[in-house]
Amino acid sequence: MSAHSVRRVHSGHPGGSDPGATPAHGAFPVAITNHGASATLEIRWADGGSSLLAHGLLRASCRCAACVALRRAHRPVAEAAAAIRLTHAEPVGQQGLNLVFSDGHGRGIFPWAYLRELGVAQP
Repeated sequence: MSAHSVRRVHSGHPGGSDPGATPAHGAFPVAITNHGASATLEIRWADGGSSLLAHGLLRASCRCAACVALRRAHRPVAEAAAAIRLTHAEPVGQQGLNLVFSDGHGRGIFPWAYLRELGVAQP
């Protein structure tokens, strides 16, 4: 399987602050791996849980202003989301991930808690 790890995310507390400053409910990653062959992003969480998120789901779930506007207009966010692949994922501080897709879309930040929700919502 072709997989590559996204830069490891520091699992400590941001800026040396207290434990309450990290995202709630274990929604902070300790490891992130992009599985290109299966088109999934795997996230292992600080509380021991894990999420396996399909690239197409991530692209269709983008919350950038442009994608939100498309949803409000009842238009598709991405054509053939199942064929779209994640090409790059970069942690954005303690906030979440910036994801870049094979259709060139790369705007917006996917907050850790939102990524965790997407993983829980999958069948």
